[in-house]
Amino acid sequence: MNQVTVAATQMACSDDRKENIDHAENLVATASKKGAQIILLQELFETRYFCQEEKQAYFRLATPLEKNSTIKHFAKIAKKLGVVLPISFFERKNKAFYNTVAMIDADGSVLGTYRKCHIPDGPGYEEKFYFKPGDTGFKVWSTKYANLGVGICWDQWFPEAARIMALQGADLLLYPTAIGSEPVDETNDSKNHWQTCMQGHSACNMLPVIVSNRIGTEQFDNSQITFYGSSFITDNKGQIVAQADRSSKSVVTAIFDLELHRLEMAAWGLFRDRRPSQYSLLLSNDGEEEIV
Repeated sequence: MNQVTVAATQMACSDDRKENIDHAENLVATASKKGAQIILLQELFETRYFCQEEKQAYFRLATPLEKNSTIKHFAKIAKKLGVVLPISFFERKNKAFYNTVAMIDADGSVLGTYRKCHIPDGPGYEEKFYFKPGDTGFKVWSTKYANLGVGICWDQWFPEAARIMALQGADLLLYPTAIGSEPVDETNDSKNHWQTCMQGHSACNMLPVIVSNRIGTEQFDNSQITFYGSSFITDNKGQIVAQADRSSKSVVTAIFDLELHRLEMAAWGLFRDRRPSQYSLLLSNDGEEEIV
């Protein structure tokens, strides 16, 4: 038996960075008291979701990994509580800017970073103005408690990302997120579609998925988003086993037996029966073989 307790969290964010970090720390402490060993905070929680609008002033929010005080702060907390903390931040590397997660192990060490691969660009979610597509490739980290794969928000809509992390040996897939209403069409509620996509990743790869979203309404000059929370955890067959509501600051947890999951995955044969040589069209943009 190899039991692990995981937590998904959610909170509202303001323009007060210290307040946001304090609230996030409170969520981590609450999750730890509930027995969580791996605790997921939401995407870009240091600030409001500034990608609603394109303003050059927001580039001031970016910091290099080694100078990010929030990561240093949570590294100390991870070590004190003995928990694993993937921390989302706006990264600056020389002239490049990325939407990045730093993986902090339970001893406080930073194991490395993942830079968001898929960058959205639409009303209210104008991330291409700020972020380059990530160049790290998808990653799985061997932490104290489990092998963890992390995607960031828009990554969660792409089954290829989840499958790659599964192939790399992930025990759990984690997705920090910022998603809610559509500024151009408030009647378009993507919550169920959003969850179903990730339940599919879980079921097809036989891995639990942990997702943390933000809550609250954030108003900018010409844009407003009400984030719909609903942070959740699936089991290794795609069923939701824990879920927060749409509007409350929350911590939800689940306990998994990773050894049992590995045995079930091996016996089911999904990875045994894969045919990678038949999947070459996945490398195309339009489903046609490349003409040389």
